[in-house]
Amino acid sequence: MRSLKDPEQKQALREERRKKRRFASGIRQRWLKSILSLMAAIVILVGVAFSVANGVYTYSTMRSGLEAEANTTAAFLRNYLNLDYNECYASCVLLVQNYAGRDRLELQFVGSKGEVLASSYGLFAEETVRSADVSQALETKSSVYYVGENPSTGERIMSVATPMIYTDGRVVGVLRFVTSTRNADRYVVLGMLVAMGFALGALILVYFSNRMYLRSILEPVAEITDTAKRIAAGSYGVQIQKKYDDEIGVLADTINDMSNKISQSERMQSEFVSSVSHELRTPLTAITGWGETLLEGDADREETKRGITIILHEAKRLTSMVEELLEFTRIQDGRFTLNVRSCDLRADFEDMIFMYGSRLRQEGIELEYRDSDDEIPEISCDPERMRQVFLNILDNAAKHGGEGKRITVSMGLEGDHVVTRIRDYGPGIPEEELPHVKMKFYKGSSKARGSGIGLAVCDQIVELHGGRLSLENAPGGGTLVTVSLPVTQ
Repeated sequence: MRSLKDPEQKQALREERRKKRRFASGIRQRWLKSILSLMAAIVILVGVAFSVANGVYTYSTMRSGLEAEANTTAAFLRNYLNLDYNECYASCVLLVQNYAGRDRLELQFVGSKGEVLASSYGLFAEETVRSADVSQALETKSSVYYVGENPSTGERIMSVATPMIYTDGRVVGVLRFVTSTRNADRYVVLGMLVAMGFALGALILVYFSNRMYLRSILEPVAEITDTAKRIAAGSYGVQIQKKYDDEIGVLADTINDMSNKISQSERMQSEFVSSVSHELRTPLTAITGWGETLLEGDADREETKRGITIILHEAKRLTSMVEELLEFTRIQDGRFTLNVRSCDLRADFEDMIFMYGSRLRQEGIELEYRDSDDEIPEISCDPERMRQVFLNILDNAAKHGGEGKRITVSMGLEGDHVVTRIRDYGPGIPEEELPHVKMKFYKGSSKARGSGIGLAVCDQIVELHGGRLSLENAPGGGTLVTVSLPVTQ
């Protein structure tokens, strides 16, 4: 029988795919628009620049060739300008009619009124030259360059008109070199088409290369996004497959680390709730049991005294646990404050050692205080909080290292810091657990009573004093806890 949730699940999957497509298409469109717009602008500019440069080069080469031909021919004909005017005129006509370069261009001999007197083509393409080059050459008596449309035929031409001036200043005629720009125009257009083809090919190459590049980014990002959503939905500990050793790979590593830490935090909080529940249940059970016993009134005086003592002891345990939890909550919320004043830390520490030592002796543990000759000045601190730190460390030493039956403590001045060391002679802390012992809710492999937040609170108190709390395994066995506080703050 098909599940009723199947259509809903399929719809959810389709919606998820649509979201991924919208996500990918949004980035892809923005990326391609920006890149293609930039590349199109660059390619168009390069194409226009190439086309302009190609056209300028082509036409300037044609012009240089015409001017060189005109100068050479004019220089040759100047040898005839000292002859009789009619002989000079006839020499110009004869030269034009027998011009050897007629396969490349047309040479015309034009009269003073613009009429074509002779042409290297034999038949006149036009009877009268109406373009401006001839009239300007006659007027200025100098060579004139012209490019434009032939008024008679509509063909684009390029010409150079050079006047032939007789010795008395009269203009014999104008030598006009004319060529069609058809081939040059075709070459320029072909160059533009080639440039456009290259531009189009470059844009296509950029487009597809960018699509491939975007795919290499968007697919891992989509996978990372999907995994992040799963983590946000409660699938702590899931991992992303790392495919690249780049920024995407670093992001994947970071999210994987975050997922592991959240999973670890969730596990630690679950263990904390279980541990606190057990810690609360034990004293509450004792209090309830003895309360019911005393309420019945059947107990004798000694048993009543013992029951009340147990009730008071367990009530103090509960009070201590609640205070520890409240302090931890205040630290987490940023509401934890210190009552700082100048105090003799050594004197307070020795009083605490004397008081706590008698309690440990009842449990068969020797507390050895190693005094130092250092002159320890008064420092600014919260003595109640520091007393709490030292008592918590001593309590941990008794719980976790009590089987060594010995705890040594010392306080001395090292540079500008007051350093306190507390060492037990128990089994120590497993090396793999050392980096985590100050983390909130962490209990590690220890089976001893506790909520797992005592050291986290102590570490925060020491840090608020500008100091440092560290734990390590001591040489020869046991755990060494060091508290370092600055003399001046």
